[in-house]
Amino acid sequence: MARSTPVKKALRSLTWLVIIMAVLAGLNTAASILASTTKDASGKWFNGASWVPELALDLQGGTQLTLAAENTGGGSVTSQQLNQAVNIIRQRINATGVSESQINTQGTNNIVVSIPGKPDKATIDRIEAAAKLTFRPVLYTEAATNAAVGGKGASASPTPYSPPASLAATPSTKPTNASDLAWVTPQLQDLYTNYNCKAPGDVTAAPDDKPLVTCDQDGAGKYILGPVEVSGSNISNATSGLATDSQGTSTGQWAVNLSFNGTGTKDFSTVTSRLVKLQQPQNQFAIVLDGSVITAPTTNVAITNGKAQITGSFTAESAKTLADQLKYGALPINFKVQSNENISATLGTAQLIGGLVAGLIGLILVIIYSVIQYRALAFVTVLSLGVAAALTYLVIAIMSWRVDYRLSLAGVAGLIVAIGITADSFIVYFERIRDELREGRALESAVEAGWKRALRTILASDSVNFLAAIVLYILAVSDVKGFAFTLLLTTLIDVVVVTLFTHPMMRLISRSRFFGEGHRFSGLDPAALGAVYRGRAQFRAPVVDGKRQRSAGEAQRRQTIAERKAQQASGGDGTTPDGKDD
Repeated sequence: MARSTPVKKALRSLTWLVIIMAVLAGLNTAASILASTTKDASGKWFNGASWVPELALDLQGGTQLTLAAENTGGGSVTSQQLNQAVNIIRQRINATGVSESQINTQGTNNIVVSIPGKPDKATIDRIEAAAKLTFRPVLYTEAATNAAVGGKGASASPTPYSPPASLAATPSTKPTNASDLAWVTPQLQDLYTNYNCKAPGDVTAAPDDKPLVTCDQDGAGKYILGPVEVSGSNISNATSGLATDSQGTSTGQWAVNLSFNGTGTKDFSTVTSRLVKLQQPQNQFAIVLDGSVITAPTTNVAITNGKAQITGSFTAESAKTLADQLKYGALPINFKVQSNENISATLGTAQLIGGLVAGLIGLILVIIYSVIQYRALAFVTVLSLGVAAALTYLVIAIMSWRVDYRLSLAGVAGLIVAIGITADSFIVYFERIRDELREGRALESAVEAGWKRALRTILASDSVNFLAAIVLYILAVSDVKGFAFTLLLTTLIDVVVVTLFTHPMMRLISRSRFFGEGHRFSGLDPAALGAVYRGRAQFRAPVVDGKRQRSAGEAQRRQTIAERKAQQASGGDGTTPDGKDD
């Protein structure tokens, strides 16, 4: 005998769930094996893969570095320089793939850096190094620019972008200047083609006299840059303000004004005089901080007086940010490690244990409530919670090595809250099924009708949780972000579990004798639920004070029009067919 359509749909949903979990588990297993056996650069994609999720600073502990800032040019370090140094160090640490780090100033010239785990020597060397700001000509890019550089009062309209032809035909001759496409060898072009801006290489110490393949700080644009032609140390000042035209009238657009010293003025004049004659993108000048492109404006005019103006789609805030990066990007500061010590996670571990105990107690209470309220149906709740936990663990384990996600104490709190969110979905669904049973439906029919009613409520509830998590993640900082992220993740998993597991399981068990016939321990016994309708125009008498009573009024209210006409025709309403009283 062929299976019914609901059973086929249930098995199909469960099959998809098994496939999803198998793919996630297989991906993590394969990555873990490759990470332990592959030592070369080809294993970077799955570097650090394991079945144990990475923990944040508050749970794992880590290393705390205290850095003393030293001005290489003499004199004291200003507060602005120190704050900009914090931003630069944060960018360097994030570029290494380390997340959940904490960087703060201490006193007048100290910076405290806290990193989860134990950083390697390369990371520490990168933190200690002075910032490096350079200007490099753009040789090739597929990223359009919305900024232009010119003298004060010069036109700020960038040249329309038109990507150049393929560089494959570029002859391999000796370059004559930094903008010469002869720098782009087939090997360099191949590196550009395969370079991944989402997982960039370490370019903080790129040599000045060689071309460079890199990305912008947002990872949205990829570039081939020529050798360094102007050093950021030759910038004497950088400010932001409203741009003016050649008559000195404000254009209403925000701009960044640059001033160079004597050496910078000479170098910048030479470069811009060459770039202004070239086609885009070779007329672009990339401003590079620690190997990453801050901006790459188009050159509109040759700037010979050492005063340049960068214009584009700036706001007051973004113009000030760029001005600060240019002014303090080439910080004449070195950092000396004052102390390097381990941070204990004792407090975080104690709080984690307390949180897990609280979560376990909450889980036990949910199970006890389910057993009392839903009898044998509680096993669906337990299995669904188990599936949700397995999916959540798999996703977090993969994210730990793929996007360097680290589980913090706040994230654990989000996972504990998810128990209530998931249980709420089950309760909504089960109660809708019970409502249908009270109306007189058979269990199989009640499961389908109850699902249609419950799904709208579940999706509405999860949508509210999802939006709240997004708002928290965008507006909050630090620990709250960890809570918001796990809340968002578990909300999505809740929808997957209730759709691909809970509902299909109810479809299958509704066909079993134990549940289908309404066993008194099934949690779906119509008699125990107070069902009234028992078939065509037949109703069970309600129970009042322990005695079963008849309710003709309730029976009449629940009759269909056809049933009422049939009853009137037979005289079953207390009158004879001629309409007179008996």
